[in-house]
Amino acid sequence: MGLVVNGLTSKLLHDCHLAVEAGEAVTLQGASGSGKTVFLRAVADLDPNEGDIRLDDIPRTAMAGPEWRRKVRFVAAEAAWWLDRVGGHFRAPDASVPLACEIGLPADCMGWEVARLSTGEKQRLGFLRAIEDKPPVLLLDEPTSALDEEAERAVEGVIGRLRADGAAIVLVTHSDAQARRLAGRHVRMAGGRLFGEAA
Repeated sequence: MGLVVNGLTSKLLHDCHLAVEAGEAVTLQGASGSGKTVFLRAVADLDPNEGDIRLDDIPRTAMAGPEWRRKVRFVAAEAAWWLDRVGGHFRAPDASVPLACEIGLPADCMGWEVARLSTGEKQRLGFLRAIEDKPPVLLLDEPTSALDEEAERAVEGVIGRLRADGAAIVLVTHSDAQARRLAGRHVRMAGGRLFGEAA
């Protein structure tokens, strides 16, 4: 069981097919502008599209949009922020502190003002916010693009644990090395079309 995408089509996507089992990570690679982010957003039902998308054999059409997006979580490279302080964006900020420390953030980060965050801090905190309730599917759009090597490896460690715990993960990355570290299967995108195993 897991995520199955059949015939996903939109103005920018053309008959895309992908299956990701629970506990599997698949990387999605391709040139800038090839449609990778568009694909993730479409699977999460954030942009208009057509196709048969299923989670554990339950069709997307059987769920309200917000319910689907709670289960099939799109994690943007740059998270949105709408409150003044970090902790206000978390359901249980104190519970996320140990994991924040694990990925190189201090224990008081939930009290920080959003305005003071660096790009890398925003990226890590946005990732933590997205995984707080452990959604069964994670659609990760370059989740470590703004991080140094140490922070990148720490976030990769968390991604690996989420996969081991049964999450189905689709990860967009421009790094071949990261793709090899995190996933056993790789697909590529060009011109809004998905192709098989990347080289």
